Amino acid sequence: MYSSPMTRREVHRILWHLGGSVCAILPMTIPLTRSAAGGEQESQPKTDGTEEPSGSEATARLTYDQAKTQRYRCGLNLQTGTAQCRGVVTTFPVPRPWPEQEVTMLDSSIDPIFSHWTTREIEGLVTQFVAETKNISANTTASALMTFQLTRYRIVGPEKTDDLQIPAKADRQLRNFLGSSPYIDPGSGRIRAAVREIQAIPAGTAWQRVESIYDWVREKITYQEGDIKSADDAIQDGAGDCEELTSAFIAICRAMRIPARMVHVLMHCYPEFYLEDPAGHGEWYPCQVAGTRQFGSMEEYRPILQKGDRFKTPEQPLRRYVAEFFKAQQVQGGKPKPSFVQELLD
Repeated sequence: MYSSPMTRREVHRILWHLGGSVCAILPMTIPLTRSAAGGEQESQPKTDGTEEPSGSEATARLTYDQAKTQRYRCGLNLQTGTAQCRGVVTTFPVPRPWPEQEVTMLDSSIDPIFSHWTTREIEGLVTQFVAETKNISANTTASALMTFQLTRYRIVGPEKTDDLQIPAKADRQLRNFLGSSPYIDPGSGRIRAAVREIQAIPAGTAWQRVESIYDWVREKITYQEGDIKSADDAIQDGAGDCEELTSAFIAICRAMRIPARMVHVLMHCYPEFYLEDPAGHGEWYPCQVAGTRQFGSMEEYRPILQKGDRFKTPEQPLRRYVAEFFKAQQVQGGKPKPSFVQELLD
C-alpha cells in the first residue's frame, strides 16, 4: 500500500512573510460528477446553514466591498515511474462559495485514466475533489487539474456592536464549533486559567468580551515559527505561528461558550467568531490574530479553501483540515510520485 498526503505546514510558512493580512468572501461552486460512462452533470451544492441570513438582508451587520478577481489552480500531477499502481484514490480540496468569495470554474483537465471523479461536500464547509481508478501502468504521467476564477471581497466590520450577544442556545451546527478539535481543547487547564484571567478584564458587551480574548492572545503569544503544537502548549511557551495563535483564540472562545472556528486560506489561517443580534440572527465575524490588527473585519484576498477545524473523511482520520491525499492499494516495481498543486495564476 502506498499513501502520500501532502503536508500544508511548510507552505504555510513560506507565504507568512509575504503578508499576514486578511481575506474576503462570496458564492458559487457547482459540484460536478464524471464517470466512465461519460458526461458531466451538475449537482446542487450543500451550504452551511449558519452562513445564510435567517431574516432580511437589512439585519446583516457585515458588508463586502473592493472586489479582487484572480485565477487559482489546484490538483494533482502524477508520475508513476517504474511503479505499477492498483486501486488508486486521490482527493484534494477545491474552493467553494462563501459570503466573501464567489467561485466560477474556468477549466478542468482530468486525465481519462481517472475512470471516475466527482466532488463532494463535507459538512457544508469543504468541497473536495475525489478521483479513483483501478490500474495505472508504469511510466505513466497523469494529472487532474482544475482552474477557478475567484472574486474575493474585503469584509467590512459592523458599525453597531453593543447589542450583539453570545448565543443563548447553540443548534447542532453551532455545537460543532464549541467542542474540542485537533490541537484545540477548550477544557484544558491552561485554557481554563486563561478564561479566569480574561474574565477579570472589564467588558460591558459580548463584542468587548471577544475583543478582550483577541487582545489577550496577541499579548501573551509571540509569533514564532516552529513545529505544530496545541493551543495549550502555545500558551505555556508564549510562542506560536498563525495556527497556534488561531487555535488559542478559538479554544478560549469555546471555553466561554462563544462559537469559533478556523478559516484556512492559501498558506495561512485565521479565526471567526459567532455572535447574534437581539432577533437571533447570527453572523461569523473574522479577526486576524497573527499579523496586522484586524478585529471584526478582513482585507485578505487569498483563496478560502475551507472553514472549520474538525474533519473526518472516508480516506483520512480526524484532523483539523481536509488535506490532499493519494493512496494506492497495491504498488509493484517502485514508488509513484504524486505532487499536488495549489497556486495563484495572476
